[in-house]
Amino acid sequence: MKAYQDRQKSYADLHRRDIEFEVSDKVLLKVSPMRGVMRFCKRGKLNQKFIGLYEISDRVGEVAYRLASPPSLDGVHYLFHVSRLRKYVSDPSHVLEVENIELDEALTYAEVPIKILNSKVCKTRNGEIVFLKVLWYNHNVEEATWEPEEAMRERYPHLFDQIWTTAQIMILGG
Repeated sequence: MKAYQDRQKSYADLHRRDIEFEVSDKVLLKVSPMRGVMRFCKRGKLNQKFIGLYEISDRVGEVAYRLASPPSLDGVHYLFHVSRLRKYVSDPSHVLEVENIELDEALTYAEVPIKILNSKVCKTRNGEIVFLKVLWYNHNVEEATWEPEEAMRERYPHLFDQIWTTAQIMILGG
């Protein structure tokens, strides 16, 4: 029994992380995902391991910290063990630039396509469907979406004034 306890102690000592935080440090909070349980407004496989960016407001004891939590976490206790926290390392890519978006009276804006970036043909049992990769106004190239060509021709015919479709190129032998 003593050998077993010594082995467990050496294992625990090997994997122990002595972490300390200072007041006003930024931390992420670890959440334990459980199947079928909704935690912090997320459910299922795509649940996050860490949430938020919280500031430590006080140190309570050796391993407990009080977080300045937002009103969205009112139902959650504000004291957390050091094992549930991870130090936030600031990264300039985490800062998002806010663009001015023109809103109408109903506080909405229209999604307008700017241009077609690419096209592809998907084969089905009954034929082929042409999809277009569309760049939308107020979005980046990474946020471009694949849309069916027929729907785009119906809703936005002005996009096709100067653009050759893949079907036309294939007919011409290009």
